[in-house]
Amino acid sequence: MKESTRKQLTAHLAMALACAFWGLMAPLGKEAMTHGIDGLTLVTFRVVGGALLFWLTSLFVKTEHVPLRDKLMFAGAGLLGLVFNQCCYTIGLSITSPANASIVTTSMPIFAMILSALILKEPLSVKKVSGVLIGCAGAVILMLTSASATSSKEGNIWGDVLCLTAQFSFALYLSLFNPLIRRYNVFTINKWMFLWASLFVLPFSCRHVVEETDWANVPLSTWLESFYVVFFGTYVGYILTMIGQRTLRPTVVSVYNYVQPIVSVTVSLALGLAILSWSHFLAVVLVFSGVGLVIKSKAKGQ
Repeated sequence: MKESTRKQLTAHLAMALACAFWGLMAPLGKEAMTHGIDGLTLVTFRVVGGALLFWLTSLFVKTEHVPLRDKLMFAGAGLLGLVFNQCCYTIGLSITSPANASIVTTSMPIFAMILSALILKEPLSVKKVSGVLIGCAGAVILMLTSASATSSKEGNIWGDVLCLTAQFSFALYLSLFNPLIRRYNVFTINKWMFLWASLFVLPFSCRHVVEETDWANVPLSTWLESFYVVFFGTYVGYILTMIGQRTLRPTVVSVYNYVQPIVSVTVSLALGLAILSWSHFLAVVLVFSGVGLVIKSKAKGQ
């Protein structure tokens, strides 16, 4: 097998695994937050666990010099890319269905396009605007379905809004800190971002985690699900994405976003954590179509 072919296959496998891990994270995270812990506790596990894992890994990879100015900039990146993103998504997931949460995650390219037009002055095209409108129509249908839901298995409008806010926060992080994150490797970026995120989250969550959680009655399954979220859904997922992004074009990487809801919805239905209606399927088609149009639109300079 040629070296280029092997790299391509490795990159595709890495992206498929990363998105599968993220897709599985929604139902497993929901299960953990249903049996023993809550959203704030799981967020604390993620940011502190991620910080420990990336700092430990950084001891075995080439160290990059990070000037003080960039270290301080990583504080803003950590606030938008991790704290707001993970708090909104995890707490939103705790009150809506994992199927809805995973469908909403595919909307991030739409937010990224809008913010790129506003902040980076990327030109708008008919295809991009059409994609945004179609994707928004799908999001509105999903919200209306959640607004009339009678249980969290069908969705919850406030949970959906929080998950959408998480995607907006991450898209804003990409738009504002794109030059910063391009200067360093994934381990340098994440060890500083997760460190700052831990410093931001712990003052608000530490007492809650210690006093409000009935640790003696947390089942083993919840510990295993939390471990999966921290290790595979966070740490391994980020590393696999880095491997994929080094070889594959951004448009190809974006297409793998669709793997997440497929895995999440399938597992959620199997575990009885979600109920899908025809309006859900219509919302999925519209959101996927809208994101597809946005992804296919050429950016400035391409």
